[in-house]
Amino acid sequence: MLPSLSISIKGLGRSVSKAQSLLTRRRLTTTTTTSSSSSSSCTTTTTPGLFKNTCFTFAHSHAYPSRSSSSIRYMMMSSATSLELNCQSDVVRFSLVDNSKNNKPQHQQPKFKRRKMSKKAKVNQLKFYRLMARKKINSPNPEVRIRYKLEKAKRKETWLIDKLRNLELPKTPHETEPHDPEALTEEEKHYIKRTGEKKKNYVPVGRRGVFGGVVLNMHLHWKKHETVKVVCRPCKPDQLQEYAQDLARLSKGIIIDIKHDNTILFYRGKNYVQPTVMSPPTISKEKALEKYKFLQSLEHTSQFIEKLEKELEEYQEHLARYKQGKEDAKKDSTINTHSHNSLV
Repeated sequence: MLPSLSISIKGLGRSVSKAQSLLTRRRLTTTTTTSSSSSSSCTTTTTPGLFKNTCFTFAHSHAYPSRSSSSIRYMMMSSATSLELNCQSDVVRFSLVDNSKNNKPQHQQPKFKRRKMSKKAKVNQLKFYRLMARKKINSPNPEVRIRYKLEKAKRKETWLIDKLRNLELPKTPHETEPHDPEALTEEEKHYIKRTGEKKKNYVPVGRRGVFGGVVLNMHLHWKKHETVKVVCRPCKPDQLQEYAQDLARLSKGIIIDIKHDNTILFYRGKNYVQPTVMSPPTISKEKALEKYKFLQSLEHTSQFIEKLEKELEEYQEHLARYKQGKEDAKKDSTINTHSHNSLV
């Protein structure tokens, strides 16, 4: 039951003024609003309040003989309740109004909680999946077996691509800037190439590929030498150019020559200054090896998918030829029977 307070006053004007004075004594913020069909006026009184985020509204009409309803509403901005003061028949009533019911949505969708599967249910589910897979593998229909292997290989391919995408780190701002090497003349390049080929210092790039340790070794060689060889083994022909571009971008060196024996010759530059951080923020040595394994697996999986697709096409062509031959044999048999009957 909401509490209410009634005050009997002789006149409506005095009731509103007394309500205003009552609220002013309590040091609350009041807002007086007068509205009617004819011309109306609004007066606002503001006092420092004890409560924050409050609003009082006084509303009454100019028809004093009819004593129509005048209301004062105190609204709590931080809650769903409001205090309303009604002035009717020389009586001022205070009442609390709960607006929380009106704010609730009419149609609330029930929340379905996902039941946790027990250990036995999970084991039974895995057994069912394995049983279905065994049935497809041992199916007498070759098309079913090929399609099952193809779906499994494609799922593995998507998984490997996601793994490789997670291992690729975003480029830092200084890496995204285009590398502008120093301009060298043909004579200078020829001299640097001849002197670099005679030297024996080199940096190996193995199956892990390019990472921070390779760039660090290049800077360590450039402490005493102007050039350094980068030997890539094992390396594919298309990977050699990619390695050269990546190392030039990370080390800020100049590519002098790319040989057929998977060797790249780098020049440190005329105005070379050793950087404070010689190893750029790239993938670690362990992650580089993991990336190499994923790349190898992705390559073999893609080859296996191509092989399965080719087998599926050959089987469908064989099936179409078999059906066509069967239909031709039926037509020949019908023709022979008709000719035999006509001769008889």
